[in-house]
Amino acid sequence: MNIGVFVPNWIGDAAMCTPTLRALSRRFPDGNLVGIMRPYVVDVLAGTPWLRESIIFHHRASHRSERTWQVLRRMRHAQLDAVVLLTNSMRSAALAWASGAGTRVGYARYGRGPLLTHRLYCPRTGSLGLRRLPWPEIDAYLQVAYALGCEPESPRLELATLPEDERAADAVWEKWNLPPGDQVVLLNSSGAYGASKLWPSEYFAELAARLASRRGLAVLVVCGPNERDVARRIVRLANHTRVVSLADEPISIGLTKACVRRSRLMVTTDSGPRFFAVAFDVPVITLFGPTDVAWTRTHSPREVCLNHDVPCGPCGKRKCPLSHHDCMRQLSVDRVFEAVKQQLDHRRVVEAA
Repeated sequence: MNIGVFVPNWIGDAAMCTPTLRALSRRFPDGNLVGIMRPYVVDVLAGTPWLRESIIFHHRASHRSERTWQVLRRMRHAQLDAVVLLTNSMRSAALAWASGAGTRVGYARYGRGPLLTHRLYCPRTGSLGLRRLPWPEIDAYLQVAYALGCEPESPRLELATLPEDERAADAVWEKWNLPPGDQVVLLNSSGAYGASKLWPSEYFAELAARLASRRGLAVLVVCGPNERDVARRIVRLANHTRVVSLADEPISIGLTKACVRRSRLMVTTDSGPRFFAVAFDVPVITLFGPTDVAWTRTHSPREVCLNHDVPCGPCGKRKCPLSHHDCMRQLSVDRVFEAVKQQLDHRRVVEAA
């Protein structure tokens, strides 16, 4: 079978769909899994074994309609027998229908149910059934695989790095004279979703200074292309020789994955690199503000999720509608540092045993 898979667009969601890709690969060991995705999602999944081909939404096309036609042409050329939709847009369902695939599996949302042959429905509540119940995306994606007859699959996330990613991380370690990875803690203050997910830079800086001065650890602040200034500010405010960042490096998803993979622990906002840590089995402390952990629960025993309850949250807004941002500002450095210490000390006890 030739099976097309619309891979989610967000970096974290792409990582969360890896158990589903693994389940599909096991169900169809001789099948040809074709990933349909954004260019940066290719970098997230690079090195994993499940997708044999990729169809990319290229940005070189001048218009959205042109990009859509390019993807449809390649889908038809691939002669897909089935299309698995891990995205929820009407456009992806329309492309699946127009591709000629006889089997089209996905969630019947936004009126696209008639375009699907296998329709799944999200759990809902309320007298009219209008409110969606929080449901981890990992589990929701796996239900799509089960609709195609896949056996029960572990929710364990799985990613990989390429040799060039590791060489780029080696160069960072050499440039900053970083110690072995078990002595390096990563901090990540990013949130493509919006500013409301961000923990204050001064809090990250205080945490970094404590880790360096009180625990003797090196701290590497990772960032995306749009968070370079934030990373620089954290380093500047921390004012410690053992606190450095990737702000002036040629940043890539592969480099970030390689840095996460070799680190001892990560403290992060609810953003893409959080899921890198889970996938590489690196202890991670995730800081939640406007988002509900129930939607993105990773089932990882090595993740600690922290949040500060506020009457207005979790609101799910990209920007604090009340302008006080208490859900993140009231999440204290003391509380996060205590969680870090517990994680570090627990690992030390396990290693000693």
